[in-house]
Amino acid sequence: MVGAGKVTSADFPAARRLFGTDGVRGLANRELDAELALGLARAAGETLAGGTAVIGRDTRRSGEMLAFALQAGFHSVGVDTLDAGVIPVGGVSALAEDWRAGLGVMVSASHNPAADNGVKFFTDQGYKFSEEAEEGIERRLREGPPWAAPTGEGVGAPRPAPHPLDRYLDIVRSRSDVSLAGVSLALDCANGAASRAAPVLFSSLGADVEVHYAAPDGMNINLECGAADPAALAGLAGGRIGLAFDGDADRLFVVDEEGRTANGDVVMAIIARHLHSRGRLPGGLVVATVMSNLGFRLAMREAGIEVIETRVGDRYVLEEMMRSGAVLGGEQSGHVIFLERARTGDGLQTALLLLEVMVETGLTVRELRRRAITEFPQVLRNVEVGRREDLDEAEEVWEAVAAAEAELGDRGRVLVRASGTEPVIRVMVEAPTAPAAEETAARLAKQITQTLA
Repeated sequence: MVGAGKVTSADFPAARRLFGTDGVRGLANRELDAELALGLARAAGETLAGGTAVIGRDTRRSGEMLAFALQAGFHSVGVDTLDAGVIPVGGVSALAEDWRAGLGVMVSASHNPAADNGVKFFTDQGYKFSEEAEEGIERRLREGPPWAAPTGEGVGAPRPAPHPLDRYLDIVRSRSDVSLAGVSLALDCANGAASRAAPVLFSSLGADVEVHYAAPDGMNINLECGAADPAALAGLAGGRIGLAFDGDADRLFVVDEEGRTANGDVVMAIIARHLHSRGRLPGGLVVATVMSNLGFRLAMREAGIEVIETRVGDRYVLEEMMRSGAVLGGEQSGHVIFLERARTGDGLQTALLLLEVMVETGLTVRELRRRAITEFPQVLRNVEVGRREDLDEAEEVWEAVAAAEAELGDRGRVLVRASGTEPVIRVMVEAPTAPAAEETAARLAKQITQTLA
């Protein structure tokens, strides 16, 4: 994550670490400007020694500016580019592999407000860059000129990108043979990258589709809609199964037939239990983060599924999946990775997998949820602070956390962590009752504000 203030080539060496838990992210044209995007492309492109980069984006007003800067940076160091246009992040991942490109780049700040933007890098096989690879880009960017400077035919150029969104959707459909005839869906596209992709995909599979928040204007992405605000769709679904995506469509929240929202824990619990019952969950393993609900852990234990825990971030989930051999992993926030279908979180793939479970079992989402998991009341607070980097040394905060944990005992859980993408401290409290969770979270939030404001 870029620190406060504009970062340019002149002052970058003194800046904080550039990459956060999900690429580079910041206020577009201030913290993340065209010059920085140009430098990122140069630094990443030099490692390719030629080759091609696939570049996609979501619907933010700043997206084209940053995508053009990335293209210029790649071209300047001899790397050709394929412009995938507005496309879900899963499309960039899939096309990087399908088109045999050297890497993929997604311009998006995911669920963040429209004024923010970000840059995420993907390997030629569609995986997010490792921390080591990101550190390599950052080191090269800090070193600065001279950059590789090919001339003549060595200069990179844009290459034709034949119907990128259509090709991505073909890939998604090729990995499932489900028919959604008779299934009624309400889609919340967050005015983002799913705005065309999701309606086309689910309609083509036979579903009766009602579409909401699919009129992007550059500034309404994630605005009171999408996976960041699933209550919006809950009020509109009207008995349909609701699918709410975020800005780049890597997250999914679901609304069941009764209008209740279901986060990533619920979706993953349904999918994990179904796959396990059919012998399709190698090792009986699933990977989740420290944020996953206590109810998820208990549900997996009841089903005979082992949960491997990681820190927050779908990158860390994927790394553990690769290490352990798990094929399913995800986050409460709605990122779900199923390695038989995708190399990164892909909300469209996740939604399709959930609907397959529904079709194969003949059960409603409401009933699947009831059978799969009983969630503990959980409260999440984002506490804005001026010094999130000082959390580790904030003794008063950790004393308050210890007191809350002692009070809850084995009937609840507390997690306090600094966001990797925003200037906030995240507080999560689970307790036997919602009022108890609310009270504990409010107490911790107050202490954090007093200590780190």
